[in-house]
Amino acid sequence: MNFASDNVSPFCPEVLEALTLEASSNAPAYGSDEISQQLDRTFSDLFDKEVAVIPVATGTAANCISLSALVTPYGGVVCHHEAHINEDESTGVAFFTGGAKLLPMDGPTAKLEATALDAFISGQVNRGVHSVAPECVAITQATELGTVYSPAEVTAIGDICKKHDLRLFMDGARFANAVAHLDCHPADITWKAGVDAISFGATKNGAMAVDAIVLFDTSLKGRIEQARKRSGHLHSKHRYLATQLLAYVKNDVWLKNAAHANQAASALADLLIGRGATLAHPKDGNELFVKLPAELAAKLRDAGLMFHAWPSLGADVYRFVAAWNTDIAQISELHTTLR
Repeated sequence: MNFASDNVSPFCPEVLEALTLEASSNAPAYGSDEISQQLDRTFSDLFDKEVAVIPVATGTAANCISLSALVTPYGGVVCHHEAHINEDESTGVAFFTGGAKLLPMDGPTAKLEATALDAFISGQVNRGVHSVAPECVAITQATELGTVYSPAEVTAIGDICKKHDLRLFMDGARFANAVAHLDCHPADITWKAGVDAISFGATKNGAMAVDAIVLFDTSLKGRIEQARKRSGHLHSKHRYLATQLLAYVKNDVWLKNAAHANQAASALADLLIGRGATLAHPKDGNELFVKLPAELAAKLRDAGLMFHAWPSLGADVYRFVAAWNTDIAQISELHTTLR
């Protein structure tokens, strides 16, 4: 039972079927095909707003290419210090933006809080050309510690961005898990709350290899397309990225997969808590950060579970990540195995 990451999961049957159907014929390249032309319309319906969609193969590309259109090379991006763009994407933001600087700050459970954000932005010393001025705020939904921003929390951050004339970007690698947890409309935690662009994650939740840059400010589309080409992320067989995304959102596959992953994480949390573990952070999505007694951690590994220690949160804290294909019945069977 591999809880090391949701990246270990395969792609789901709906995506596989769609790719198989599209694998037998020729089509125009670089997004000129009929399937790719459906993306903007499909995602506009999904978000209840006209949007522009630019697919790429990785989440890092989706995040960094998005930010390259939201900030100047000499601007700053405010983010949580736990943010993926700060901790796990090397110098990708600086590379793709031509030099923009990350301005990390703190906040509980990897969330930015509006009041603290306002104070942080206001406290940035302006020394003209000698300093870096914030131009964008980046938040992650769901966060790197498994928590989820409510619509009110995103809206409050959006209001702070408007106050300071900043862009708002959302890293949505696990956006589906957040929407499934909140049971809200995707618009409620994106453009209605002030978000300008989102990296709409699919790879972790059932796709083969695609994440989508979704622009609520469609005027940015040309800049994003240029940045994608320049960085080597424009696929010639673009239709296979589009095929994955269309299959992923059709009939709410993305939400079904995410709801299952969230449910599996809840089942695992109940099992671990029942055996003496405690949650280090609230479990909102499909990630668990758990304080485990050493004996229990050893028993779980002996039972075949794969998971990571998370020493930045404490010597006894571990991360478990459930996926769209995690077998909940197998989690239930662990009760017997551990006894």
